[in-house]
Amino acid sequence: MLHSPQTEHRLPVTRTGGQLIVDCLVAHGVDTVFCVPGESYLTVLDALRDAPAIRVIVGRHEASVANMAEAYGKVTGRPGVCFVTRGPGAAQGAIGLHTATQDCTPLIMFVGQVPRDKLGREASQEMDFRAFFGSTSKWVTEIVDPARAPEQISRAFHMAVNGRPGPVVISIPEDMQDEVCTALKPAPYKLASAAPSADALAELEAMVEGAERPLVILGGGGWSAQAVDEIRGFAETFNLPVVTGFRRQDLFDNTHPNYVGNIGLGTSPAVIDLVKRADLLLVVGERLGDMTTQGYTLIDFPRPRQKLIHIHPGPEELGVLYETDLPITATVRDFAKAAAALTPKSKVDRAEWIEGGHRAYLAFSTAPATDDGKLNAGRIIAELSDRLPADAVITNGAGLYTANVHRYHRYRTYGGQLAPLSGAMGYGFPAALTAKLMHPERTVVCYAGDGCFMMAAQELATAAMYGIAVIVVVIDNASYGSIRFHQEKYFPDRVIATDLVNPDFVALAKAYGAYAERVEDGEDFHAAFARAQASGLPALLTFRQDVVRDVNAALGKTANQAEPAKADAI
Repeated sequence: MLHSPQTEHRLPVTRTGGQLIVDCLVAHGVDTVFCVPGESYLTVLDALRDAPAIRVIVGRHEASVANMAEAYGKVTGRPGVCFVTRGPGAAQGAIGLHTATQDCTPLIMFVGQVPRDKLGREASQEMDFRAFFGSTSKWVTEIVDPARAPEQISRAFHMAVNGRPGPVVISIPEDMQDEVCTALKPAPYKLASAAPSADALAELEAMVEGAERPLVILGGGGWSAQAVDEIRGFAETFNLPVVTGFRRQDLFDNTHPNYVGNIGLGTSPAVIDLVKRADLLLVVGERLGDMTTQGYTLIDFPRPRQKLIHIHPGPEELGVLYETDLPITATVRDFAKAAAALTPKSKVDRAEWIEGGHRAYLAFSTAPATDDGKLNAGRIIAELSDRLPADAVITNGAGLYTANVHRYHRYRTYGGQLAPLSGAMGYGFPAALTAKLMHPERTVVCYAGDGCFMMAAQELATAAMYGIAVIVVVIDNASYGSIRFHQEKYFPDRVIATDLVNPDFVALAKAYGAYAERVEDGEDFHAAFARAQASGLPALLTFRQDVVRDVNAALGKTANQAEPAKADAI
């Protein structure tokens, strides 16, 4: 019997469960997996050795490999895939699932499990993964029959990318991986279409054209470079100012005249004023969570003062908190395509509304000049923003230092920002490694506080092992700065548990084989950065900051400094 090339890959195959799992990954187009090896999935590891289409990246901690996989989901739009072992490995990898959930990122985590005949007996390192991961994942499943692996893995990929994107956990019992079975390999997963209806678009167009002071707010997951371009065209055509949500600043070129700022932590007072003065909010992809709404206070609850159009791929997010005039269930990609095709019936002049907002953004994101030669994080970030290529990727985790990153770096290209909406420390450095792996031609810079960096510093070994030439800038204030800020605000003069004693970061980085410098003077930073780039190695630059000065600035004790909202870590 003859088979066409289209059906050849669908013929039944006889494989072990572990081999079939890897076959499924190849079928779904997976090109990279991140892992910390474990005895609970040895058969899958062995099968990966025979899968040249898949690159295996080994990290030094499960939290880091989960963050690497989450960043892969952001960078590519495809599910990031990681493998962790049972028990301790699964628990440590949970941070990546939490971030993927809050950041709406497609992610699939495979977790080794005890053999099937030991399930339910509290065997060594056994966990009930459905109970443990149930609130941080879209779906948790366990493959007990290897022949069903294609079915369950296909469902996992479709669930991860469709609707509100997010993480899925697949438990793989150790003995199931060794069992031989016959099964069909799956067809590649497909993105589901969810486009706005013609009636919804007509109503949206009428509301936009009838508004005097509309404001677009962009956020959420599921974007693509094409969708970003189409939204830009829509904003230009309909004369709309655009705000980006928390840590989603790369969804709109920050230098574009229609861009008026971002909203989240340390938001510009001018952006707050724009939201309050707007008569229509057109929210695309953003959930309208606490960061965007300044703790649910910026937009009146439950009935906003402004008319509200809310577009989101997950219908469960629409009308949940705020009464919405026009809720539209649509993916951001499908909405952007439809919006770009709209033609206004009349050209509404909103020049003053838009230009005023853009001028205010430029003023807020321009760092004050310093003439004392002292290192100033805000000034360095602003100057580096002007010097870096437009497609540079900037990553960060959480901490007081991030307020300067969000304020002074101007993002110009989609995919230029990798930062956790979840507020997770230790995210930026692993995310930078993924960005450079996937885009070796792009400059990748990770900003990290000393506390944030030390939660993933061991991944310097990963960077050296694979020759991943990222540049990490460690802003060292010898403190958990964001918590110190909250102590000073709510418990003045009662500082406890936030001072840190750090290693010699230069010696630490060099011990791993990285290039490293400590910068002592503000005038020397850019020369040091050039040397780090020229080294062709993973590189670390570090400089000291005065935490007291930074906290006082964040508390509003210096001019033109916005106060961050209360949070465990920013």
